[in-house]
Amino acid sequence: MYEATVRYVDGMQFVGLSGSGHAVVLDAAEDNNGQDSGPRPTELLLIATGGCTGMDVVSILKKMQIVFTKFEMKVEGERAPEPPRYFTNVHIVYRVWGDLPEEKLKRAIELSLEKYCSVSQSLRPRAQISYSYLINPTDAK
Repeated sequence: MYEATVRYVDGMQFVGLSGSGHAVVLDAAEDNNGQDSGPRPTELLLIATGGCTGMDVVSILKKMQIVFTKFEMKVEGERAPEPPRYFTNVHIVYRVWGDLPEEKLKRAIELSLEKYCSVSQSLRPRAQISYSYLINPTDAK
């Protein structure tokens, strides 16, 4: 079983402590009575989605013996207009630098999103998950 402890600090600030002992500060924007000292919980969902699928894709590419020099994702989400304002759409742009076969990258992404990434699957009952990718030359910084 996974667990986390989330403690109230002040205003709208909380500190979350993961079961593995890592802490993260959460806060609201100043216009929502926060101090803007940390990401919003919904932003953490997008970060978690990127981290989850990113770890999958890197692992799969390494198993395929595909070499890349840089890898990042931009994760964007749209939320429902009324409470509880859950995510309705999430789009992930995978950006990879290196000389790698497009079909291998696409396969790694699809395996992650359709089979392995528990975070995207947790969002999927309500959110439509889409993706695109860009393969960049190796010399880009």
